[in-house]
Amino acid sequence: MLVLSRKLNETIRIGDDIRVTLLGIEGDKIKIGIDAPKTTKIFREELLEATVNTNRQALSAPVISFDLSRKNKQDKGSDVNIDGSQNQ
Repeated sequence: MLVLSRKLNETIRIGDDIRVTLLGIEGDKIKIGIDAPKTTKIFREELLEATVNTNRQALSAPVISFDLSRKNKQDKGSDVNIDGSQNQ
């Protein structure tokens, strides 16, 4: 890992088309600005990790499927129209 020190409003260039600028310091937080092409994906690592973990949990969850193509005979005639009238 390359570690650099920067003063307020100083910039680091990554390659030819990415610039990272130190915009502000507030207590224990810093504000950085990233100027990069729109095709460059930029993620906050903690949000990316949370998304990956959520997706892994979803993959291990049980799958429940419903067959909506068939209607239960008990339900026949119990549909209600928008105006409140009963279907026959």
